Amino acid sequence: MSKRQMILGMQLGNGYGSQPMAWKAPGVGPANYTNFDAQVRYAQAAERGKFAFLFLPDFAGMSKGPEQEAPMLTLDPMMTLAAIARGTERIGLVATGSTTFNEPYNTARQFKTLDVMSHGRAGWNAVTTSDPLVAANYGQEIAPRPERYERAHETIQIAQALWGSWEKDAWIKDPATSQFADAGKIQPINLQGKHVASRGPLPNPPSEQGQPVVFQAGGGDYGLGLAGRYANAVIGATFTIEDSKGQRDAVRKAAVDAGRDPDEIKYFAGVMPAIAGSKKEALDRRVALGREVFPARVPYLGAMLGLPLDVSQIDQPLTREQLEAARPSPFDPRSQRAYEVAQEGWSIRDILAHGVIDYHPTPVGTAEETADHLQEWFEAGAVDGFWVSIDVYEDGIDTFVDQVVPILQERGLYPTDYQGTTLRDHLGVPEQYGQDPRLS
Repeated sequence: MSKRQMILGMQLGNGYGSQPMAWKAPGVGPANYTNFDAQVRYAQAAERGKFAFLFLPDFAGMSKGPEQEAPMLTLDPMMTLAAIARGTERIGLVATGSTTFNEPYNTARQFKTLDVMSHGRAGWNAVTTSDPLVAANYGQEIAPRPERYERAHETIQIAQALWGSWEKDAWIKDPATSQFADAGKIQPINLQGKHVASRGPLPNPPSEQGQPVVFQAGGGDYGLGLAGRYANAVIGATFTIEDSKGQRDAVRKAAVDAGRDPDEIKYFAGVMPAIAGSKKEALDRRVALGREVFPARVPYLGAMLGLPLDVSQIDQPLTREQLEAARPSPFDPRSQRAYEVAQEGWSIRDILAHGVIDYHPTPVGTAEETADHLQEWFEAGAVDGFWVSIDVYEDGIDTFVDQVVPILQERGLYPTDYQGTTLRDHLGVPEQYGQDPRLS
């Protein structure tokens, strides 16, 4: 048995799945975009698989009106998780919230209310926003990167101070003495930054884990600085073990540089498995899901391979001349995988069905092949766990839970039950209430 066990989170989005045409898949309710009962059902399936958390990305805008493809994100992550909180008991609930276009008081209040409602299962993925489309929805423009991260630091510090504005024993609730709370233990925070400020206090007492866990998903030096100071989990995007290991090492070093124990921060890589009884069946599943979108991706695949590719060749493999001329693009980290799959002789449609243009690595084949992928990365020290992006929620979550999870458990790589009740318990990170005194 391995002493160290991986942690799994599951991406949850639009009610259909991570593939653009999941809304049309057999057995999927076409109206699941607004069906919160379906979201609760999917969360319950992930909880059955002992997933540590659900992860809801967010994007406060739409680049264009949807026509054939459903928007990829839920209508509102906080409202969705509030519904899920009432239908689940253990699984963590992590939502993305912008530090750029939200005031820290509102953010702190919403996330701590979710934390109290769920009995200590909430997490805040604190991110800056850099898309002008989102800024336009708030009647603003995108500030320079240094300024956005200055505001992010201030926002997180104020939110954490607000979370701690009730002392842990402030809530008396004693009818016999007619004392609801000890007012002397509920204090304003009176924090004023360059960009944001708050007087406080919040109206929220502590939850079973004290306060929400901070996640972070940004990259680069600015993102590392934010993660190193405040985060207990980092949501990553990487395509090789070597790169993932480098990112995890950088995150851990950032924690040390901030005066923290590197084990206080967990690194999660994304994975988008294609699971079926065989590799051919898994490819057929992805071909069916990508039928409408694959033709438009052919030119981009060509750019990844340094070749002019035409959609008329989509059901043919690359010619010998094309394979000899192909070179992985140095500008796209997915290109090496696309090159390797092309060299195996698959048709262009099947190359795309391997997920070579997906946002994360795609192990294709049986449940054992997905388990092998997770084990290889985990045992290489490249991750503390994964956030799993399921192609079609309706059947894909159950497939992962019923087929992949037991393999990982038999190998001693994954827990057979939750070891606690809170998100902090699931992540194995220390208690924190209010601001981290090491960083004050």
